[in-house]
Amino acid sequence: MSRQEDPDQEVTGLRPVDLARAAGISTQQIRNYADAGILPPAPRSPAGYRRFDALHRQALLTYRALIRGYGPGPAQGIMRAVHAGEVSQALALVDSCHAELHAQRVALRTTGEALAAVAAEDPGAPAPPRSRLRIGEVAAHLGVRTSALRVWEAAGLLTPSRDPVTHYRSYLPADVRDARVIHMLRQSHYPLPQIRPVLDDLRHSGGVEALRAAVARRAEALDQRTRAMLEGAGRLHQYLTDAPTPLVSSS
Repeated sequence: MSRQEDPDQEVTGLRPVDLARAAGISTQQIRNYADAGILPPAPRSPAGYRRFDALHRQALLTYRALIRGYGPGPAQGIMRAVHAGEVSQALALVDSCHAELHAQRVALRTTGEALAAVAAEDPGAPAPPRSRLRIGEVAAHLGVRTSALRVWEAAGLLTPSRDPVTHYRSYLPADVRDARVIHMLRQSHYPLPQIRPVLDDLRHSGGVEALRAAVARRAEALDQRTRAMLEGAGRLHQYLTDAPTPLVSSS
């Protein structure tokens, strides 16, 4: 598109295409970001063209870095709060994301410590209070809702037998063990498809290698997210430092 054809360009400064190239996105996304408050207010030329500059480019790269660490929703909330002059609110969003990540690390560490013990249990050992439990008893035993057990069954992770007369679900000790493993992994935010190979390894070999590998992969993913958060937070700090005071308040 030529300069005359671009409705948001300006003769001097940065065009939408310049910002788009800097971030590897489309010019329409640049306009969407400007309209959404992700970028600082863009003055208009007498002809009505947006006037972007180095500050808009810095805001764009800050937002894109925040997405990688904090996710699109929080990143958008952070940038909008900054441009509304609510820096304290933006920083509170940053804090909440770090607190959430810390909670996931704690849950993962607990899961890693508990999984080995759960996997080592003898599948034939009686599960309290009886060797065969109904769905409500299993839910109470694990501290979950019966609806969660049904979801796990629908996903093919649990296969309890059925009473031939009443057709009620009947959970053997091995089923209860599997449900406990699923519950622990779900607490660490594992999606259901990633739990299947863990259970398959546990059922077929009785080993814990798949469990350990799953925990290790999750730990690596958390490390990568922490690094991305550090990058995003660093860019945000620089942006807050460089932005003019009328744009961002120190409230």
